[in-house]
Amino acid sequence: MRFDQPFHEGELLAQKLAGEAEMADQNGRIIGDEILGGALAFIEKQPFAVIGSSDPEGRLWASVLLGEPGFMRAPDRRTVTYDLSRAISSPHDPLWANLDSDPKVGTLVIDLATRRRLRINGNLSKTGDDSLELFVSESFPNCPKFIQRRHFVFGAEVFGKQSSDNAIGTSLGEEQTSLIGRADTVFVASAHAERGLDASHRGGKPGFVQVLDDSTLRIPDYPGNGMFQTFGNLLTNPKAGLTFLDFEAKRVLQLTGTASIEWNAPERGEETGGTGRFWDFKVEQWIETGLPDGIRWEFVDFSPFNPE
Repeated sequence: MRFDQPFHEGELLAQKLAGEAEMADQNGRIIGDEILGGALAFIEKQPFAVIGSSDPEGRLWASVLLGEPGFMRAPDRRTVTYDLSRAISSPHDPLWANLDSDPKVGTLVIDLATRRRLRINGNLSKTGDDSLELFVSESFPNCPKFIQRRHFVFGAEVFGKQSSDNAIGTSLGEEQTSLIGRADTVFVASAHAERGLDASHRGGKPGFVQVLDDSTLRIPDYPGNGMFQTFGNLLTNPKAGLTFLDFEAKRVLQLTGTASIEWNAPERGEETGGTGRFWDFKVEQWIETGLPDGIRWEFVDFSPFNPE
């Protein structure tokens, strides 16, 4: 069912500030409280999802869930199930403890190979030692802009295993700075007090995320669909979670902190694709983990929409 008003007050304000309210009104018609029927088969074919969650202190985290195609299923338009025995998990990921205190999550199911993505938000609960179930409250497809194409290659023996090594810190070191500096993809979790969590994607040429100092990142906001779910959430709640996936070194860097938006910043060249919008992210804590051997991504090409 479509919503009479799919946007909350923060999203409406962001759309107004950006001068894109009319575009948002058109695009917002795809937002509903169930998964589009044509997306059910898409979900089951995917090996990759991003889940945003909130810890007991209210900090937000974005988690990457990798699994054998079929580990995610949508038996109907209001439910998604996860079979963790067919997935890769890390005991250090905050997601598992977060679900015990707050079931609200934002989920992004993304196919890097085809640049197709689907947002699914709702309540996620543990239904067994190796199983989760998501009750859908909001879902909609997203445009394919700024996604770098990659094929996911894996050996079946990697699934059902846990990533063991990890590092934790509060300020970025040389290794974390280097990982961020060569990244072309980042995932972001944001939240609204009543409407819940959201997980989204940002992409660009390597270096599009700037490291200003050991606790501050600057991220450009490129032209999008005008709906401003992430910025709308940040206007009502500055807390956010970021995750960088190092596709070559097979490392996952999760950061939690707060964000502030610059709407009309001076820029050099085409840093923002002409929007003049940036957001700065202040790091409060980070967790870095490795992924098991036996998985890799084959790079295909950059998005043709990436600003130079």
